[in-house]
Amino acid sequence: MFKHILIPTDGSKLALKGVKAGVKLARALGARVTALYVVPPFVEPLYGEAAIYVPAMSARQYKQLGERDARKALAAFGDGRAITKKVVFSRPAWDGILAAARAGRCDAIVMASHGRGAFGGLLLGSETQRVLAHSKIPVLVVR
Repeated sequence: MFKHILIPTDGSKLALKGVKAGVKLARALGARVTALYVVPPFVEPLYGEAAIYVPAMSARQYKQLGERDARKALAAFGDGRAITKKVVFSRPAWDGILAAARAGRCDAIVMASHGRGAFGGLLLGSETQRVLAHSKIPVLVVR
């Protein structure tokens, strides 16, 4: 059925449910797994009416923190020959997920959903909803 499954994570407890379900599915199907962590784009901090630049963190520091967080989040996958770990920088999460799926030629995505409900999802949007709306491959949502 599926030969290559993309499993994105943000390192949260809820995302871990998606990781476990995705890895279990991949093992049952004998599929490869690409574990993914997306680091959103760095935004220069601007404050005040005159847009005064206040250097809270440099782009280099931001990237280092993103790499550290990615290592922690991807550690949940363990190690194995069938698991490839990948970090994507400077994209919104949903876009990074879809780009990684295309680049890796994945044939399915397994991810958790925060389940904010209809009203919260409408106002805030949801990375899972965006992936579902734009994906051309099957997406299994774990709740």
